[in-house]
Amino acid sequence: MLRNVAVVVVNGFLPFEFGTICEVFGVDRSDDGLPSYDFAVVAGEPPPLRAHNDFTIQPSCGLERLEEADLIALPAVGDDQLSIYPVPPGRPCPPREFPGDLLAALHRAVDRGARVLSVCSGAFILGEAGLLDGRRCTTHWRHAEELARRYPAAKVDPDVLYVDDDPVITSAGTAAGIDACLYLVRKEQGSRVANGIARRMVVPPHRDGGQAQYVDQPVAPFCDGTLRDLLEWLRAHLDQPLTVRQLAVRANMSERTFARRFVQDTGTTPQRWLIGQRILLAQQLLEESDETVDAIADRTGFGNATALRHHFRAWRGTTPNAYRRLFRGPSGLASRVISGL
Repeated sequence: MLRNVAVVVVNGFLPFEFGTICEVFGVDRSDDGLPSYDFAVVAGEPPPLRAHNDFTIQPSCGLERLEEADLIALPAVGDDQLSIYPVPPGRPCPPREFPGDLLAALHRAVDRGARVLSVCSGAFILGEAGLLDGRRCTTHWRHAEELARRYPAAKVDPDVLYVDDDPVITSAGTAAGIDACLYLVRKEQGSRVANGIARRMVVPPHRDGGQAQYVDQPVAPFCDGTLRDLLEWLRAHLDQPLTVRQLAVRANMSERTFARRFVQDTGTTPQRWLIGQRILLAQQLLEESDETVDAIADRTGFGNATALRHHFRAWRGTTPNAYRRLFRGPSGLASRVISGL
């Protein structure tokens, strides 16, 4: 279960990455019917702790708080703190020494079944604790080579937004930390909860991009451009057969202008956007309803189960039935995913 969350702060922490963890897990959204977490900020070193931007905080909790956490999150640390840049020619910088009691506490947490999650360069703390050995992991693309050099037993993938090698989750730079946190919420508590948190944060529950998750995610469903009203209409009519010509007419544009404007506003083509949204809806129905795959295929506009299975495997690397088994536990909440999937 995902109920008790602790974020560990060390000297040189980056405020934005720290804030994203606090925003996902530290805000009470029970008024929206969303779960609340027992959330704490933990001092990984003797306080006060200085941020990379030269202000200090004084967490009220010490490392003992980690003994009860279901999830321990580690925000990014400044490059200067990790001796990543600048690197003297011919002289590799020694890694920063983190407190041994912090590293030991992280090990104990994993041994008893807790998860650990790093944002960006927070992965270096996990590397120092030996928790990346033999595991797939990632970090910001600028740091991936150094992470692999320092921890050769880690399997560093620089091309993804985040990696789940249960119980260790690592994410790429900055906003990818939000992606990883929402992914974990979705995995443990289902799409309704993850989408509800994302909506309150005004961020997409999934992102597509260059450093994309090893399973392609649908393009972000939000759009602030001229096609916003059309996209809202499309999301409400995903069950209908739709062509670019029909959409261009509805947008009062030529097909060529519409296609160009669509890519400008969403970052992808109309066809790929539609498939992505239909996949998202199919996931939600697989997780939260007992409808058959045929019925879900009809509701999501794929037309038949064969087409749904084809696109679902292409986008998710699995079948709809297998996805349903993975993400629906006996209580209807998301179950734990197989390590590394």
